Amino acid sequence: MFYRKIAKIFSSLTGDERYVFAGALFLTLFSGVFLAADWWNKNIEKVPVDGGEYREGAVGQPLFVNPVLIAGNDVDRDIAELVFDDLSKLAQSYKTDNDGRTWTVFLKDGIRWHDGERLTSDDVVFTLDLIQDPETRSPLFQVWQGIVAERVSELEIKFILRAPYVFFADNLKDLKIIPRHLFKDVPAANIKLSAYNLEPVGSGPFKFLSYDKRRSGFITDYNLIKNGEYYGQKPRLDNFSFKFYPNETELIQAFNAKQVDGAGGINPKNINRLVFDKQVTALRLPRYHAIFFNPSVQPALKDKNVRLALTQATDKNRLIDEVFDGQAAVVNGPLLPGLEGYNPTPLPNAEYSPENAEKTLLANGWKNGEDGVKIKKTGDRELRLEFNLVVPRVDFLIAAADSLKEQWGKIGVKVNPVVMSADEIGKNILKTRNYEMILFGNILRDNPDLFSFWHSSEKFYPGSNLALYDNKTADRLIEAVRQNPDSDIRQKNLAALQNIIVGDIPVIFLFSPNYIYASQKDAEDFNVRLIATPAERFSEIEKWFVKTSIKFKK
Repeated sequence: MFYRKIAKIFSSLTGDERYVFAGALFLTLFSGVFLAADWWNKNIEKVPVDGGEYREGAVGQPLFVNPVLIAGNDVDRDIAELVFDDLSKLAQSYKTDNDGRTWTVFLKDGIRWHDGERLTSDDVVFTLDLIQDPETRSPLFQVWQGIVAERVSELEIKFILRAPYVFFADNLKDLKIIPRHLFKDVPAANIKLSAYNLEPVGSGPFKFLSYDKRRSGFITDYNLIKNGEYYGQKPRLDNFSFKFYPNETELIQAFNAKQVDGAGGINPKNINRLVFDKQVTALRLPRYHAIFFNPSVQPALKDKNVRLALTQATDKNRLIDEVFDGQAAVVNGPLLPGLEGYNPTPLPNAEYSPENAEKTLLANGWKNGEDGVKIKKTGDRELRLEFNLVVPRVDFLIAAADSLKEQWGKIGVKVNPVVMSADEIGKNILKTRNYEMILFGNILRDNPDLFSFWHSSEKFYPGSNLALYDNKTADRLIEAVRQNPDSDIRQKNLAALQNIIVGDIPVIFLFSPNYIYASQKDAEDFNVRLIATPAERFSEIEKWFVKTSIKFKK
């Protein structure tokens, strides 16, 4: 009817009048659409609603989705983060006595395992006993040595420490509990054979549903379902599935084909290969990589001036640009930004300068040999600045080692990268400390406890003091930081400790890579920016969503 009236009016007009009328009509309609769109934007908003499935793509395979057995496999950690809860979440509260050696944890009442059984203090004590049993071969064995767990009641556990430890609350965050009733009759040495390692029963926000695998044994899909009886805030998502790929190329292809909604751990150099409405988030992890020196194997590294010259010849910004496309931070000391007591002051006179590096070596008796490699005569011996650098078979570490080889070559230092698998390094290198230099990473926690990396008691396996660092003053400061509850005193001790370690040059601190997470637009709610482990990106999983509706703004 409206169209006929417009047509009738239009036909009655002259040619010029028709042009004027058509223009006025167009402006009226355009203004109406603009006003309607403006009203919509001001008064209507999208809100997340319950339901739907989130599909997470990953490179790798699940091996042991069992918190007692999880080692360095990020896939296992990711799944366990959704299926199991740590003790700090299970706790209603906790307290410590005056001397800091006894911690008492009170569990929330009414928590149940996914199979309906009640979760009690017996499960907590059992989990810790299993970790401490050498037959289990748990990667957490060292962390929990010397700590006794006692059952006080069904909902109360007492932990007794050998010495005060002010960061013990972080231990509670790291301890995920497994069900005693499913494992109590299994010999500790046989835990790895349990079917529950791939079909876990936890207490977390998601429950195991199923997994699919090829005839070859490669698991392609791992499916979880919302835990409707969860004691905490229930997830919006009904389902969460992991889809596994043998390499990052296939993972990116799946992301671009919208077969997965998100993917973590993306190589920064591959970000531009992602298409569609992607949301790329750079998360910071408390971990860094460094060159660790072993002077006991390579005498030339006993010379502090050699270590200083290598530091001066290292262009960290170039490494970050070349290897990570800028998605990493320069590291100059044993603590990272965001951690308590972080001191950003670098080593004096150690800024990048190949010219100063050359001068440092020449001033201390190092001369160019016939092949251009620096040499120095010490008594009857001739020392030569040629080093074997052990490098894990990881693409970005290999690229970093190649760059360092070129950089150090300019000052007459020859580097021979020795690329090895993680298993080879663990079995043949770290156990015996059989390396001149090693390019490796330290994974910190979200506290400034540096004991395992820098205390002299950790010089030998299974300790993580890869520089074989031994400084008694540093030892005393490390111990004081762990035991003193006074924050101001800790800050002073941490400042002094960092200055001592950096000043001794036991390593060359290099970089801290960002953790790159890509997701389809509006797929989840990411509020976390600093995470202790990649799996902690799921720390607010209850807020993630894939479905939305519209509502009027208030």
